[in-house]
Amino acid sequence: MNKKLAAALSGGAVLVLTLSGCSDDSDNKVNDWAKKVCDQVQPQLQQIANANADIQQQTADNSKPADVQQTDSAAFQQISQAYKSLGAAVESAGPPPVDDGETTQKEAVKELNASAAAYADLKTKVDDLDTKDQAKFADGLKGIADELNKISSNGDQALKKLQSGEVGTAMSKQKGCQKPTASTGPSGSGAADADAGAGTDSSPSASASAEKKA
Repeated sequence: MNKKLAAALSGGAVLVLTLSGCSDDSDNKVNDWAKKVCDQVQPQLQQIANANADIQQQTADNSKPADVQQTDSAAFQQISQAYKSLGAAVESAGPPPVDDGETTQKEAVKELNASAAAYADLKTKVDDLDTKDQAKFADGLKGIADELNKISSNGDQALKKLQSGEVGTAMSKQKGCQKPTASTGPSGSGAADADAGAGTDSSPSASASAEKKA
């Protein structure tokens, strides 16, 4: 019942999890900026990975609608708060010391705050689902998964720009901006690995596969 939702969430945009640069071309000012951001980012990335893992754990066909609703609602609230904090971290760091840095920063903060609002809206929608009618509940989850796909595919252009060039190289070297491992339950590690696709468009194949199983 919750498989498509979990697959859609795994494709969500999450700051800097796609970075893998190893070169040291960035100057000290850029490196200092990246450290300032990444030192604040890791706890939020951990929150998102853990929330993803929680939803992954509620994907069994015999999961009760009320349990799924409670888990998903809490997860969306957690993700919303994490995105809001990510936006605050990027904002408080100031513009990165590169060409057009101020615009890049402002657009990234705008996207992160928009994602926070979008996940808060999803929490409200999950809370409003009818758990007494399993068919209606499953249809409602499908609609929420579709909304998740829209969030992940439409809202990460500014984040991609932030992760490019000198700034992206500098951020990729910071431990705080590296992919965390989910700390909740046996499926946590796999969920975190799924989140590694973040910062890019959602995975159509994952969603399609999940839809077949749902």
